[in-house]
Amino acid sequence: MPNLFTTTCKERSTQHRISCLVLIVTVTISWWCYGPARTAVAQTPTTFQRRTASTVQSQRVADGKHGMVAAVSPPAVDVGVEILKAGGNAVDAAVAVAFAEAVTWPEAGNIGGGGFMLVAPGRSAEDKSPTFFDYRETAPAAATPDMFALGESRLTARFVGTPGTVRGLELAHKKFGKLSWPDLVKPAVALARDGFEVNTALARSLNGVLRDRRSVNNAEMHRVFDHPEGRLWRNGDRLLQPELAATLERIMEQGAAGFYTGRTAELFVAEMRRSGGLITAADLTNYEAKERTPIHSTYRGYDIYGAPPPSSGGIANALALNMLEGLNLKREDRFAPRTLHVMAEAMRRAFHQRAMHLGDADFVEVPEYLTSKEFASELAASLHERATPSRSLAEEMEILDGGENTTHFSVVDDDGMAVSNTYTLEHSFGSRVVVNGGGFFLNNEMGDFNQKPGHTDERGNIGTPANVIAPGKRMLSSMSPTIVKRDGELVLVTGSPGGRTIINTVLCIVVNVLEYEMEIGAAVDAPRIHHQWFPDQLRVETHRFGNVGEDLTSTIEALRSMGHRVTTVRGQGDAHSIFYDAATGQLRGAADKRLDGKAAGY
Repeated sequence: MPNLFTTTCKERSTQHRISCLVLIVTVTISWWCYGPARTAVAQTPTTFQRRTASTVQSQRVADGKHGMVAAVSPPAVDVGVEILKAGGNAVDAAVAVAFAEAVTWPEAGNIGGGGFMLVAPGRSAEDKSPTFFDYRETAPAAATPDMFALGESRLTARFVGTPGTVRGLELAHKKFGKLSWPDLVKPAVALARDGFEVNTALARSLNGVLRDRRSVNNAEMHRVFDHPEGRLWRNGDRLLQPELAATLERIMEQGAAGFYTGRTAELFVAEMRRSGGLITAADLTNYEAKERTPIHSTYRGYDIYGAPPPSSGGIANALALNMLEGLNLKREDRFAPRTLHVMAEAMRRAFHQRAMHLGDADFVEVPEYLTSKEFASELAASLHERATPSRSLAEEMEILDGGENTTHFSVVDDDGMAVSNTYTLEHSFGSRVVVNGGGFFLNNEMGDFNQKPGHTDERGNIGTPANVIAPGKRMLSSMSPTIVKRDGELVLVTGSPGGRTIINTVLCIVVNVLEYEMEIGAAVDAPRIHHQWFPDQLRVETHRFGNVGEDLTSTIEALRSMGHRVTTVRGQGDAHSIFYDAATGQLRGAADKRLDGKAAGY
């Protein structure tokens, strides 16, 4: 069968030419018949540029010359902007935002989880090389490869990994921070102690977890987070968290030692004993955050920096972009069937390689060729006009028959220093275990390991060796904080929550901005797709956000005719992003409307 690298319509058989013509006519008629909806398609860059002014408010887009913060929590965004105005740099603001979100967005903001921070130094830095702070959780010393059964509930203390957030934020601050540590934690202490106004998104989030029948035995969670009047949370209510305030005060006064040792550590270990978790005082004391070298790849002259292992995001996105670079995407519209088809096929192959090779590089050897242009060209040569069955890519392994709540924020300061930070509790509210007397949720990240060694199936369970549990090992992650530069100047800061969909959400935004030159608000609002190899399923987002949306009915039918197993979803991730226009010196932040959020600059 011909591949997409070498075949054009003129070279196809008569039958293929007719099929191609029918498809083009069908899609064209459909677009014209939908009338006003047709203007939502990314037909040209200028279409998006003209629409920018009218969609600023609906897309939560903000402009600024000196600094910008975009995140899911409006109070945390305000904290970050104030830190920038007070003379703090992007890392200072990121640390403050992270602690503030631990108070104001408890389903994912955290001190009891972990994540990644990607930093690109500013224009005045002597060393402008981006760097990466890995504060991913680790397996406790008592963990074993076969400690979990497939399908075992992750809402238990057994799934808690040793948290890394506080040590990671401290490590980044020690290298780059300008303001004092207490100045950065103090706003979060005040938010927890004095309370803050609950918005609609937070009320919905709290009510959802508190009413979930799986939370019935989480007595401490209910004690801390139930509404004091015994009713559901509403927009405008005030949430106070005095025990979390005390925990944050210890961190403010003692640094990371105030979390990993002393009173907070005692409360943590007592909760593990009470709840059946594995983490000990030694696990907490021995935890280390690490500084690593980011994954660096290029795409049409842009430099793209992403997360290295134990994240799979940087490598998977580099591999997918290297495949797409040779496929001339712009010969067709952004939401044309062929465009989505080749993107899905690149995703499929990147996720296959992810499953085969990626894990904690301190424990396994990750092949260097995965980010090479040559290897990507070999994979891209296997892309055809029809979808590739995922099972056919796995000849070298036995395929048996057979969390997704994170949060991302982006920060840029007046010097051009940029921070892309993604951190998580894994599932929404993590394990739902709240440390008694500490006031904070614990993660359930142990579920990100391959739970049954040797068991890989078409439902998406992976059992390859690279990501099998081992004491002290970091579980594989899909978190993909990303920074793009060109000729040394900042271009884009992005990332997203969403479990394995994170990688492809970021891929979609990077393609939107770099390939199709979309304005950042439009790039964030545009529909997304996701393919993760197994299950062999192409997810297509169909809900409209802001004024940017697309009736993809005819496109979906065309994708199905190509052999894709398409399922539709209403939302995928929430990618709070920042774009920098080097020509004007203007920053533009875009908060993603899929969940909630705010972009603010000055």
